[in-house]
Amino acid sequence: MKPLPKRATFVLSLLALLCASACNRTPAPAPAQDAAGSPPPAEQASAPAPQGASQAGFDIASVPLSNATLGAFPYLGMPAGYHQEGAADSQFERVPFWTGDRLEWVEGRVHGARVVADDGHAFSQLELARNMQALIASLGGQQIFSGRIPAAGIDGIQASKAAVDRVDALGDIYNEDAEVYVIRRQDRNIWIHIAGSGNSAGLLIAETKPLDVTAKALPADELKKSIETTGRVAIQVQFDTDQANILPASKPQLEQVVTLLNENTGLHLSINGHTDNTGDAQHNLQLSQRRAAAVRDFIITAGIDEKRLESRGFGDTQPIADNSSEEGKARNRRVELVKS
Repeated sequence: MKPLPKRATFVLSLLALLCASACNRTPAPAPAQDAAGSPPPAEQASAPAPQGASQAGFDIASVPLSNATLGAFPYLGMPAGYHQEGAADSQFERVPFWTGDRLEWVEGRVHGARVVADDGHAFSQLELARNMQALIASLGGQQIFSGRIPAAGIDGIQASKAAVDRVDALGDIYNEDAEVYVIRRQDRNIWIHIAGSGNSAGLLIAETKPLDVTAKALPADELKKSIETTGRVAIQVQFDTDQANILPASKPQLEQVVTLLNENTGLHLSINGHTDNTGDAQHNLQLSQRRAAAVRDFIITAGIDEKRLESRGFGDTQPIADNSSEEGKARNRRVELVKS
């Protein structure tokens, strides 16, 4: 047989090498595993839902009742090396807590502060968290959430007055983790929120209790007298904090307004809403408009001709007291009947 040309021999040799390489190719390596045999984070299944969150949603009845001795509100002392700055309490306020599946708006007594390290003591979020976990557990509390609050919760908080009034107590919830606890008692529930904020932490505590309504309804004849004398009168109407929902305690006062209009069929009123100066001015304006409209709707539903009523909101532009005090703010948050 005649020998193959050198070029043909080279081609056959190259084909043989490629075949051998393909036939003996080493399989791709398996994903790396850590010491415990788990795949790297990118390969792991999605993380389990936070404690307290489930398909049915958080139910406070699932938290065991606590009978531990609590001491005085706000119940939690600081661990060695830490103290609170800017602590502020209120007797009745509405503040948010993330349960793992929703925001729970808690109404009642509220304490808020910024937790910082003492001079000479380095701040450690982990040290603070471990101490607070142990303390709350000793009081019969249970952690219901730990982690980063999702966008849905952040948006709800950011749209509320709490984002302004309790900014230090909320901590840096936009960039750091938060922990939420509940101490469930026979007569009340105590909610606790702790969140990192750089070299400090936010601490928010709320104790549920019913609103102690001390305002008294003005009778129809007093409403009429004030309108005839000054052309206006402020009425006692309570709403959910930062909302336009009229609380049931306001019904006696609004019934007196209906009586006034039924007894004075030629009377036309403008229902004017006002707020204090806490928070964004545009938000306050819209809130006052919605509250005034809610009062108007209540009166119309009671049988008064809608043509006799209008509603207007003025936000915080017409204060009647100094907004620097809680008493002044309470006076500025009002609904007025103005003769039109």
